[in-house]
Amino acid sequence: MTSWMKKCLVVAASAAMTVGMTAIASADDVTLEFQQWWGVELPDGALQEIVDGFTQESGVAIELLSNPYADTKTQVAAGAATGTMADVVGLDGSWVYDFAKQEAIANLSELMEADGYDDSQLSDQIKYEGSTYMIPVVNFAYPLYVNLDILEEAGVEEIPTTWTEFMDACAKISENTDYAAYCIPLNTEAPNGIQNQFSSWLWASGGSLLKDGKPGLTDNELLANLVDYFKEMKENGYLSDGVEAMHEQDMVNEFENGRLAFMVDGISHLTTIKKESPDLNFTYAPMPKADDYDGKSGLDVACWGIGIAENCEHKEEAMAFIEYMMSPEVNAKLSQLANAFPGNSTAEPDYSENDELFLKAFEIFQDGYAINEFTGAPTAEDLMRSMNEQLILYFDGDTASVDDMLAATQEAWEAAYN
Repeated sequence: MTSWMKKCLVVAASAAMTVGMTAIASADDVTLEFQQWWGVELPDGALQEIVDGFTQESGVAIELLSNPYADTKTQVAAGAATGTMADVVGLDGSWVYDFAKQEAIANLSELMEADGYDDSQLSDQIKYEGSTYMIPVVNFAYPLYVNLDILEEAGVEEIPTTWTEFMDACAKISENTDYAAYCIPLNTEAPNGIQNQFSSWLWASGGSLLKDGKPGLTDNELLANLVDYFKEMKENGYLSDGVEAMHEQDMVNEFENGRLAFMVDGISHLTTIKKESPDLNFTYAPMPKADDYDGKSGLDVACWGIGIAENCEHKEEAMAFIEYMMSPEVNAKLSQLANAFPGNSTAEPDYSENDELFLKAFEIFQDGYAINEFTGAPTAEDLMRSMNEQLILYFDGDTASVDDMLAATQEAWEAAYN
C-alpha cells in the first residue's frame, strides 16, 4: 500500500469517527416526547422498560406522555390544530386521514425511504394519497365480553350466538336482575361506539357499510335490520342508562364493576380489568350473528398505530425509534405484554404465559377475518359522528323511519367521500 493510500485511509477513518461521535453526542442531547394511551393499558412500567431499551441503544431519551385513550385523542387533536403535537404519537387508524390532510403528521414513506428501511416486514401501513402516515404497531381483536355471573343470575343458560338468542338473553337479564344487558357509548365527542359496539354486529354477519368502496348505507337490508334491532334494545331498556353521554371508557367501567352483562371491547383492556376487578367472572365469545347467516364472521380490529408529528424537529431520530418499536424482538415483546397480535410479520410472540382468555380471543380471531371499514377512511371520525347523531335521532323518535335515518347518514357520508 502506498503512503498516499495509507494517508487517505487514516483521514477517512478519522472523519468517520468524528461523524459518529458527533451523531452520538447530538443523540445524547435529543429527547423525544411520545404521546399515547398504551402505557395506561400495559402492565405498570412495561412501556417505560421498552423505550428505555431504545435510549440505551441510541442515546435518545424518550419522554412518555401516557393518558387514557379519550384524553390522548383530545390532546393529539389539539396539538395537530396548533402545531404543538408531541414528536411521536400513538394513532388510531380512524384519525389518519384528517391529520394527514391537515399536514399535522409526517410522511413516513419518505422517512423510511431516506433511511433505507425495509417495509416489507410490516403487516400493514395506513396511507393517505398513496403514502404511509401511520404504522400499526400491534393489533387487537374486539370480541364479545360476557359476565357469566349476571347470566347465571338471570337464568341465561347458554351464551347467545344469534341475534334472537341475544335479545332473549337481554329480556331475561332485564326481568331478573338490576343490571344492564348491553352498552353502546354514543357520546358524539368520541363516536367510536359506532365503529366498535355497533358496526361490529354488522361485520360479524358478513355485512358491510360500503358498496364498491363507496358509502352503501341505503338499500342495505342487514344494516336497516341492525338499526331497528338496537332501537328495540333501547326501547326495552336493555341498554345502559344514559348511553348518549357515555364514552367507551364509561362502558368498560360499568363492565369491570359488574354492572353490565355484555360489551364489545378490545382485548387490550384484559390486563386492566383483571387487575382492577380480579374477582370478575367473565369470558370471551364470538359476536352473535344474524339468524340466517352461517358464513365466516368479520371481527372488528383496532390497533395501536404510531406516527411522527410534522412539527417534530428530530424526525430522523423519531423514525429510528419507530423502527426500534417495529423490530421483531421488541414488537414480539410488546405484543405479548399487550395481549395483541404483532405489526411486524416476522415477530414471534411467546403467548405461553398469557392469560387463557387471550388465547380464547386468539381462537375467535383465527375462526373469522379481520375487518374495520373506518380505518383510513376519509374523515372517519365525522363518518362515525354523523351516524351516531342520526342513530340518536331515530332512537328518540325524531326521525320517522330507519330508511330516513340511513338516507340522512348516506348523504353526509357521500359528501365526505366525494
